[in-house]
Amino acid sequence: MQLDPSAFLADPDLVAALAERSTPISCDTDRVLFQQGETATGVFVVHHGAVTLTMNAITDEPVLCFEASSGSLLGLPGIIGNQPYSLTARAHSGSHVLFIPKHDFTALMENNPQLSLKVLQVLAAEVRTARRALY
Repeated sequence: MQLDPSAFLADPDLVAALAERSTPISCDTDRVLFQQGETATGVFVVHHGAVTLTMNAITDEPVLCFEASSGSLLGLPGIIGNQPYSLTARAHSGSHVLFIPKHDFTALMENNPQLSLKVLQVLAAEVRTARRALY
């Protein structure tokens, strides 16, 4: 299945607000940010560089692989749905990634309804893209 990576792109105002509450993650070498099935602990913003996202079937065979670019917001379905991450994310060497813990992300959304709507736009784009890929 092929997904359009632009589905993960967030509005610049949302990215800026998240960046204010983030912790940078060192990506001097390729680095796994989160793994499929792992408890969701926060969201990630690809500030610069690229992140490869993969999904494996129960048989451990790859069923999905694509690259998210700068401005992408990763891990939303897990955080919003209080579910494990559904993908594995591997940041490429030299990328600049930001991490926002779940409690900080939740507080930001509760205190700023306009940003919550921007998050919903990213989630809606992910759903539309996944549906198109099924055809």
